[in-house]
Amino acid sequence: MSVFEYPKRPMRPEETEIGENVIINLIAKTMFERGTVTPTLLSDDVKLAKSVINIILEEMTRLQLVESRGLATSDIKSDIRYHLTTKGSALALEAMALSQYIGPAPVTLESFTLQVRRQSIAHEKVNRDDLEASMTHLVFPADIRARLGPAANSGKSILLYGEPGNGKTSIAEALGTAFKDTIFVPYSIIVGNQIIKFFDETIHHPVESTVQAERRDAALDLRWVECERPVVITGGELTLPMLDLMYSTTSRFYEAPIHLKALGGIFIVDDFGRQQVTPREILNRWIVPLEKGHDFLHLHTGKKFTVPFDQLVIFSTNMMPEELSDGAALRRLYFKILVPTPTKENYLKIFQGATEVAKLDYPADVVAEFFDKVYTADGKIPSGSHPKFLLDHIKAACVYAETEPKITGELLELVWKNVTADSAASSRG
Repeated sequence: MSVFEYPKRPMRPEETEIGENVIINLIAKTMFERGTVTPTLLSDDVKLAKSVINIILEEMTRLQLVESRGLATSDIKSDIRYHLTTKGSALALEAMALSQYIGPAPVTLESFTLQVRRQSIAHEKVNRDDLEASMTHLVFPADIRARLGPAANSGKSILLYGEPGNGKTSIAEALGTAFKDTIFVPYSIIVGNQIIKFFDETIHHPVESTVQAERRDAALDLRWVECERPVVITGGELTLPMLDLMYSTTSRFYEAPIHLKALGGIFIVDDFGRQQVTPREILNRWIVPLEKGHDFLHLHTGKKFTVPFDQLVIFSTNMMPEELSDGAALRRLYFKILVPTPTKENYLKIFQGATEVAKLDYPADVVAEFFDKVYTADGKIPSGSHPKFLLDHIKAACVYAETEPKITGELLELVWKNVTADSAASSRG
């Protein structure tokens, strides 16, 4: 449940702060698409109070943009139906030529910035119990947890580095579940006369209403949605243009960049160093945001504006820090945490957990013997990802042999050959 002040519902057009013409154009486009509508339907579509809609419809009637078509039903409390006039349809077409955005009314950049500051991730503190609960499914050294807690509460950037397959991404994702407060996310934002679509159902997850929330919702500005703190993950596909506004020349409105949609939550850059651009270029792009807590975006009109940069940024990499960039750039990464390869003890715990998920018996002595033979004697580097991989292959081998899945030393040695390539064999051709 959110503990932050929530945006209050405007009851008159001027209280929306977006301008009467913006609302008129949005309603005209909505009516052009829907046909005959009622104030209740328009209120549901554009997320403004019915009192605001009624005032706007009165003005549109005065301007001969809409006309009434009588009551929707014979009920005395029924809504009046409205339809665009020829003049209103022309206005709708003119409005769509400028922007085809139809949906919830936008909020101003100023109110957006104010709300982001109110619900800053730095305001929520993760305690030891929250962190432990979020990571019960992970196995790694205890001192890692002790370092993750302060890092999470800092609201600063974190670099998780180490060998592949040891849970860096899982740790980053688990941190997201340690935060319990909810935040308010707008459907869209208006900057100048340009609409920026913000709410993304693949990223922003609305929360279930409670009695307390229902009481508050009676006064909540419905242009905002109460959501969990977002967790956004991007990997090798990340490019610098993805960190800028995306303008569609067809629809003529903007989509917020992925890091902006992560405001109030966690933004994970996975496989850092594997992007098409260098780590230095990405860090240079974020020097000001990481240091100052704000970013600069540009409209295609040339207008430049400031947005908050309020999120926990986590970089996950298989590379060593010195391989990523120089010292000056690395200073922007406040916490550098090595996620080590698992010890034998931790490897066996991971393996046991994987067998429980796979619904297989765990032969501790067989797996311990396998570890000693493959990792200790042969010098192979253990990985936290190996146990699940091995169990998947054991199941596949047993299906092929038409036998009940069972972990044996013979099967472990057989499927291990699928983990790493035999360089000696390949060199022999």
